[in-house]
Amino acid sequence: MGSLDLFSDPVREWFASSFPAPTAAQEQGWPAIASGAHTLILAPTGSGKTLTSFLWGIDRLTTTEPPD
Repeated sequence: MGSLDLFSDPVREWFASSFPAPTAAQEQGWPAIASGAHTLILAPTGSGKTLTSFLWGIDRLTTTEPPD
């Protein structure tokens, strides 16, 4: 299973149509973030760190039912 498999279909499809592949920071960061662990990603500028955390949050917001 690749790290993109953690996401919902719409987010996975958007990513695949926008980028050639996940960066190393994304491949390693998404599983840690998905597990709920506090995650610190150290990588050079332009390596996808912001999208790593932002995309997971957006995916959860769009796929999780709001509380009553």
